[in-house]
Amino acid sequence: MKTSKAFTLIELLVVIAIIAIVVASKVGFFLQFSAIFAFKAL
Repeated sequence: MKTSKAFTLIELLVVIAIIAIVVASKVGFFLQFSAIFAFKAL
């Protein structure tokens, strides 16, 4: 079996899926934080 340093498509999809789950679980907090930050910036 040939090993390569590049990510395979499966590995890339798994990483993207994990990131998407984390972002989806935190999206409420991120929206609140960004709204507060945007308000303070005004």
